[in-house]
Amino acid sequence: MTKIIAVSMPKGGVGKTTTAVNLAASFAIAEKRTLLIDVDPMGTCSIALGVPRNELKGGIFEIFSFAHSINSVIHPTKIPDLHFIPSILNNHLDEDRLAKLAENKFFLRNVVHSIMFQYDYIILDCPPYLRGMTTNALLAANSAIIPVKAEIFSINAINKILDHIEWLKSYGNSLLHVKGLLLTMYESRIKASGLMEEKLNDEYPSKLFKTKIPKNAALSEAAFYGTPAILYNAISKGSIAYLNLAKEIIEGNTSN
Repeated sequence: MTKIIAVSMPKGGVGKTTTAVNLAASFAIAEKRTLLIDVDPMGTCSIALGVPRNELKGGIFEIFSFAHSINSVIHPTKIPDLHFIPSILNNHLDEDRLAKLAENKFFLRNVVHSIMFQYDYIILDCPPYLRGMTTNALLAANSAIIPVKAEIFSINAINKILDHIEWLKSYGNSLLHVKGLLLTMYESRIKASGLMEEKLNDEYPSKLFKTKIPKNAALSEAAFYGTPAILYNAISKGSIAYLNLAKEIIEGNTSN
């Protein structure tokens, strides 16, 4: 069964796109057929993958607008087993129209499920809020990864998305579950990071991934140069962490 994973957290600056791009790349490096779908109107996945805007032939907006089929907007990347669908919005009018189209909460699920068997993993990079495209993504997914920056301000956002996931399970996606909370920008030498890890283990037992994503310059530099970290510096702490996360998911959650 294809694993459809929404990377979601209703808070900015927690590493959603970094996680979506680098986890997708790590799955592909492990020879898993992987599709990354950018459902965030900011459209940063194409930047992180280094695909020039003039080479994009359509994306999530065109799918929702019935201008293109989903197969026609799947783009290749530098990694053979990694494909992606971008988010291309030219102005605020496009963003407003997409928000209205996203009121059809099951639209994304219908189109994603039509091509899901082409892939082992489909990763959905969500915007930093719960309405609209995030709700569409969570209804299309069978699991969610929640990136949590190692700081206390993330707690309220965790509770908010967990409540939303429980509501969506009863609303129309009974298969949806939390694959795990992922600590990002973790600094082992900083006491606050350790305290945050302890708090998450206390409040959300069994939900925290063993893998932690460190604060790592290579992750930021890779995005600047438009490439997944594994292609920029394969032995960096950030690259190794995302490879370990992919391995943890592949080996530890074979039925989810």
